[in-house]
This record gives sequence, structure tokens and C-alpha cells, in this order.
Amino acid sequence: MQDTLQSLTIRPANSADIAAIVALFAADELGGHGDTTDPAALPLYQAAFDRIEASANDMLYVAELDGEVVGTFQTTLIVSMTGQGAPSLRIEAVQTRTDKRGMGIGEKMIRFAVRQARDCDAKSVHLTSNLKRTDAHRFYRRLGFEQSHAGFKLKLEAQPLP
Repeated sequence: MQDTLQSLTIRPANSADIAAIVALFAADELGGHGDTTDPAALPLYQAAFDRIEASANDMLYVAELDGEVVGTFQTTLIVSMTGQGAPSLRIEAVQTRTDKRGMGIGEKMIRFAVRQARDCDAKSVHLTSNLKRTDAHRFYRRLGFEQSHAGFKLKLEAQPLP
């Protein structure tokens, strides 16, 4: 398994990676975000990529194995007044291609993100995971993450606040 990953590269995504990244999300049975590989949706993904790329605190990465995108994740550096102004790093949209799961790619991506957090002097790393993703929860715990908070979401297109 480790020999297979010697050629794994984690790098910042570029616009040529958008279709492969979207394909990872669209293939995710538990994602539920409505991602699609329909070419008509490409301008929406390109606009999102452009916003991420323009942000000083956001980074989108891909994991590449033998020239193929096999994983992706996004990080956001959050500067807050809490914790005496200590920044934290949030990891979002972690996805490994279905046929490549269990090879250690996800672990390498998370370890990469944690190193990025340390390089930015972040004091903690946060991530959220869908409640249905019990395998992912075990994975994150194995890497040292603790389930410490309850997360809430308000879908803005659904209804206004009461």
C-alpha cells in the first residue's frame, strides 16, 4: 500500500482540475449537495474556484496519483478574536475517489492539512462530517480528532429565519 502511494502528490488545485474535482463530489452517494458533471454547471464551479483562488485564507488541493486526481480537500484559515486571536484551520470537502479508498490517500491529505495548519501557527484544526459518514468518523478519530461540538446548518434557500 505505501509503495503505491510513493507517487502520490498533494498540490494546489488549478482550473484544469475542476472537472475531476466535481466528478469526485458527484460520485459521492452521501454528499447530497446536488453536484453534477453536467457541462452546463461548469461555469458555477469555475466561479467558485475563482473565488477560492482569490481568497487569501482559502486553499483547494488535489491528491494526484499517476497523473490522475484521486482526492481533494479545501482548507480555510480562520482568524478569530477567541483564543487570544489564535487562528484555526478548517478542513472541508474531503473526498477520495471511491475506487481508491482504503489506500491511505485520505490520511495523507489530512496529515498534509495539519502540517499546513502548523505552518500557519494555527492552534487547532476543525472539520465537520455528515452524521451518516460513520466510516469517516472512525477515520478522523484514528487520526486524533475528537468529536467536541455539535454542528448546525441553515439552508438559506429553504426558508427565512422565524
